[in-house]
Amino acid sequence: MKKSGNIQSGAAASKLIDARIAELDDWRGETLARLRALIHDADPEVVEEWKWEVPVWSHDGIICTGESYKKAVKLTFPKGAQMKDPKGLFNSSLEGNARRAIDFGEGAKVDEGAFKALVREAVRVNGATKSARKG
Repeated sequence: MKKSGNIQSGAAASKLIDARIAELDDWRGETLARLRALIHDADPEVVEEWKWEVPVWSHDGIICTGESYKKAVKLTFPKGAQMKDPKGLFNSSLEGNARRAIDFGEGAKVDEGAFKALVREAVRVNGATKSARKG
């Protein structure tokens, strides 16, 4: 487990994410748990972290963060503007140069195939960015 200030990864982070899901004992907890499972399905090598008091999923950089609000569960992809989103899942933070987000409201249907493809695209972009920094 790495720990630096309020940043945790590994088992400690996973426990904090479990606690957040349990704390959200309504549709938001169910949604966050389902999205977490899909992220793991899409990238079995994903690393769970806890930063900024929210769940973070990483692989060669941050894939996305998972925030919960009264009316939405928001997944923010810091490099979303660089990502291909052929199914148009991004529906929030569309105006910026870097990030993109998906807001899931109560009862929202998740296109599992498109979502997993988007997670894999985030991993690809992270890997390309990492390679470019080395070269």
